[in-house]
Amino acid sequence: MSAEKELALLLKNLSPVVSEEDYVFVSLPEAQFSPDEAFSNSVVSTLLTNAKGVFRESEGMTLILDRELAQQHGLKGEGPFKCITCEVHSSLDAVGMTAAVSAALSNAGISANVVAAFHHDHIFVQSAKAQRASNVLKALSDRS
Repeated sequence: MSAEKELALLLKNLSPVVSEEDYVFVSLPEAQFSPDEAFSNSVVSTLLTNAKGVFRESEGMTLILDRELAQQHGLKGEGPFKCITCEVHSSLDAVGMTAAVSAALSNAGISANVVAAFHHDHIFVQSAKAQRASNVLKALSDRS
């Protein structure tokens, strides 16, 4: 299946699915991942292997972790968030989908932390607002 670029088709076929898991965003100094620091190699491996997402920033490593996993390792992070995956296979070259989704959620008073992966876009929203966010995205899809 090839990735979709046409905005109207992307929106029509959003097919948002809300995760069961709660996630938190954690920022750790990159040095924390060295063998000399607080985490053992097995903990580092566990965190990286089980992270929903990882991004390196100048301030440190951002990990998107299952909330329970983060708590098991004494990491609080920011959240909780649910991940809404847009099941449409969106192209990384597509124009406008992130803007349309963000605008719809913004108009509903819902923050959107969007992560574009190879096959799908994933939107992290406050867990308490996840069902409403899903309804907003379904309505956007129905209007398209």
